[in-house]
Amino acid sequence: MIYADYNGSAPLCDEVINYLKERYEKRFFANPNAIHFMGQQILMTMENSRATLAKLLGTKPKNLILNSGATEGISQIFHSLCYKRENLQRNTILISGIEHSAILNNADYWAKNENLEIITVETLTDGVVNLAQLTSIIEEKKDSLLMVAVMAANNETGIIQPYKEIASLCQKSNIPYLCDTTQLIGKVPFNFDDSGIDFAVTSGHKFGAQTGTGIILSKNPSLLKPFVIGGGQEKGLRGGTQNYIGFETMAVALSTFQEKWKKAEALKEKRAQFENRIKSEYPQAVIIGENSPRMATTTYIAFPGVLGQAVQIELESLGIYVTTSSACSDNEASTSNVLKSMGVTDDIGRGVVRISLGLCSQVEDYDAIGDALIKAYQKLSKIKIAN
Repeated sequence: MIYADYNGSAPLCDEVINYLKERYEKRFFANPNAIHFMGQQILMTMENSRATLAKLLGTKPKNLILNSGATEGISQIFHSLCYKRENLQRNTILISGIEHSAILNNADYWAKNENLEIITVETLTDGVVNLAQLTSIIEEKKDSLLMVAVMAANNETGIIQPYKEIASLCQKSNIPYLCDTTQLIGKVPFNFDDSGIDFAVTSGHKFGAQTGTGIILSKNPSLLKPFVIGGGQEKGLRGGTQNYIGFETMAVALSTFQEKWKKAEALKEKRAQFENRIKSEYPQAVIIGENSPRMATTTYIAFPGVLGQAVQIELESLGIYVTTSSACSDNEASTSNVLKSMGVTDDIGRGVVRISLGLCSQVEDYDAIGDALIKAYQKLSKIKIAN
């Protein structure tokens, strides 16, 4: 079995599994907010995890708010910036068309409820946002921009965006910049303080930690308003008893990244061999963002005229688990919003499959995936997408 959907959710890494086995055997549990000895020991362990995460992410522990994941973090940041804003002249949100639905739906919600305007910067055909247009919009709208939201790396294509340049543009115009770093952290070295980003978010399950864990990175946490109201946890910014064991697994998983990062280059080289092999067999195959800066472990590929769901089923029958971006309505495949924003046509967009490995994957997995994909295309290449 080969699991190739790391961009969807990474398996628990071995180090986390071993940690949890020892952790549960010790039966070391308590409420970290209790003032008795056990509670204070748990609190100390949790804060040590926060300090470890902060060091690995290039910032101070006070800049980390621990939560359930990136979606909650995004919602809290939108709530903080949009709800009862003091400067009513700032009534415009600038986003990209390749954002995760958590960004898109939050922008739409606040636009409707606070009468805000949404401007979407275009995406170039290579999958990178149009930085020239974004620069022009910021210069023109700088006095009315409430926030800018452009991700660091796309979950479908794996294409890395110029987030540092965007952060610099926002800094110069004093515009808060929210960057969804969910697909970047734990896969590429990232230093929050050096990035210039105001708010970043991530989810632990994307890099081998437990699900239901996440982080807000905030340059200035005083700008945040509580979204989950509770007993004052996380310095009043996130109520509810903390998922302390989950947070510990984030520190363990992210620590292993430092040791495994060297493997990324080997995976990148093997991916290039895999992609070249497929294109050699099938020159009409399309690799989305092939010449753009991409995550080392993501391939987004389509065979024009072959449905992505059909390819996915064929691969799964061989024990290889990938995904497509296609949403289904009445069993009819459709091209994703990300691909539409790139100008990808339906004959390609309906046929994509996303192959995403991780730093825990075996380099040789690409050989087996290549064999399986060639077999799938041989079988399905005469099946055309219905109009």
